[in-house]
Amino acid sequence: MCMSDLPDQNISPEHKAFLKKVKLKKISIVFTQITLLILFFVMWELAARFEIVDAFITSQPTRIVKTVINLYREGQLFHHIGITCLETIIGFILGTAFGTLIAIVLWWSEFLSKVLEPYLVILNSLPKIALGPIFIVWIGAGPATIIVIALTISLIVTILEVLNGFLAVDREKIKLVKAFGANKFQVLTKVVLPASLPNIINALKVNVGLSWVGVIVGEFLVSKAGIGYLIVYGGQVFQLDLVMTSVLILAIAAALMYQGVVYLEKVIVGKRQHKSTG
Repeated sequence: MCMSDLPDQNISPEHKAFLKKVKLKKISIVFTQITLLILFFVMWELAARFEIVDAFITSQPTRIVKTVINLYREGQLFHHIGITCLETIIGFILGTAFGTLIAIVLWWSEFLSKVLEPYLVILNSLPKIALGPIFIVWIGAGPATIIVIALTISLIVTILEVLNGFLAVDREKIKLVKAFGANKFQVLTKVVLPASLPNIINALKVNVGLSWVGVIVGEFLVSKAGIGYLIVYGGQVFQLDLVMTSVLILAIAAALMYQGVVYLEKVIVGKRQHKSTG
């Protein structure tokens, strides 16, 4: 039985007070975050209205709202958001999956890991965005190129992050399961992967930002639709309201995707704790 299954009457007053204090602290943090965000938009709007800043250059919240309404009425809002989100999710999943698989291969073969280590370091330091024109020539100007750019940006980081997690697993635990006759596959599935879950989750969190960067850069180069396309188009025709609107939409979408990873982390951690206490 886990602690969450215990009735409330079995919890001491001190424990209840502690839980209440933790809950209040979380509420105060969220409240402060929301308040700061509201104050930011209020100050932005006031600064634009009183001409402290040039609204043509910086836009303002009310003009952004009007731009969102116009995009929605024209049927473009969810079209562009959907295209960018789909490309980002595909690049995110592929980058994480391939990166983890390659990290497993490198952990499995120490010889291969030693051979490829300097190449991984060099590729990680290489500005992958510079490869965009090459991918356009190889693959063509389309969504596939955008996804490949996002995949390329997140792949090496995932490999290094997950592989470092694999190598940091307690050697004594590995020796212990080997002493009981475990083969390398069992060591991987029973010890290394479970112990490396925090590193894999961290790789997911990092990949959220990297995937968005890759997709937006790809849309800057080749896209005819998407949030990146709106940013480029708005800059070209000096519709900075459209640019700022696109940037805010991008920030909201990225934040929601990151919160999805955080929720996944809570689910995984909760299941592990339940198994350990059950």
